[in-house]
Amino acid sequence: MTSDRTRLTAFLALCQARLREYYREPEVLFWGFLFPLLLSGALAVAFRDRPPSPSRAVVLQGPGAARVSAALGQAPLVHAEVAPADEAAAALRMGRVDIVVVPPAEPQAPFGYRLDPSRPEASVARARVDDALQRAAGRKDVVTSHDLAVSEPGGRYVDFLVPGLIGMNLMSAGMWGVGFVLVDMRIKKLLRRLLATPMRASDFMAAQMATRVVFTVLEVGVLLGFGWLALGVPVRGSLASVMTIGLLGALCFAGLGLAVASRAAKIETVSGLMNVVMMPMFVGSGVFFSVERFPQAVQPWLRLLPLTALNDALRAVTLEGADLASQAGRVAVLLAWGGLSFVLGLKLFRWS
Repeated sequence: MTSDRTRLTAFLALCQARLREYYREPEVLFWGFLFPLLLSGALAVAFRDRPPSPSRAVVLQGPGAARVSAALGQAPLVHAEVAPADEAAAALRMGRVDIVVVPPAEPQAPFGYRLDPSRPEASVARARVDDALQRAAGRKDVVTSHDLAVSEPGGRYVDFLVPGLIGMNLMSAGMWGVGFVLVDMRIKKLLRRLLATPMRASDFMAAQMATRVVFTVLEVGVLLGFGWLALGVPVRGSLASVMTIGLLGALCFAGLGLAVASRAAKIETVSGLMNVVMMPMFVGSGVFFSVERFPQAVQPWLRLLPLTALNDALRAVTLEGADLASQAGRVAVLLAWGGLSFVLGLKLFRWS
């Protein structure tokens, strides 16, 4: 009984010391709290309510260019200008325009459109330009139609993006906040001093992970609150479910950080290892775009990544109103990665 109480006291002392390190390091507070707020503020400006952006078109200089430019000038969502061939090619190559219109040499000859079909805005520009030119040529629509603009919270890109940013922040803070500190303590010989105490390695590593829980509540709360207030991102599910998933994600990535840094003795080494682990998740875990954009064959593997499971679970709860029980599979992925990482880190851990 006395041994257990002593062990608990030592564990709490480790947690307290780690928390003091956080607020004594301004860079930790910046990257953990201020940077996500600045990023969210930039999103608030980028995704503010505004009318649709016009398509940018360039008409090649030559016979008929003035007539084509005048026809495009009648379209409300097309901004057209005339330019010589070399300037038009450079503008299209650098992404300053969406489409280049080549006027026909003869009145009845077809128009030419130069564009990159892989860019969605280029396809939109082609449809708008072609519609304007067809109408100028006398086309009459057999069936009339009108647009009904819909911008419902929950279906916008910013609604998709905010949960992904929360997941990305939890991954970065969990791995760097634990792994970097562990290597820094090893370099400064602080771990070797702790080795002289009766403290167990499991208690030390558990304390590192536990302190992440405290900051997870603040990090998720700040980002989610800002997204709700400034961007109108809905939170349709339970806040308790969101926080639970966030805590599981933080513990998972803290475990990964411990495993990666368990033997590294240099900052350069742990930085390289961290990037090797995190880079595939930055690209393939649906932070900025859906996993479904990847080939069907690799999607099941991408969904096994911990950041994919975290992002999908956060989006399901916040945007769809799903309950925690429905996310059991994704929660299991986080628990498996976190548990295996902690066991591996404990097995490989060295004090010096």
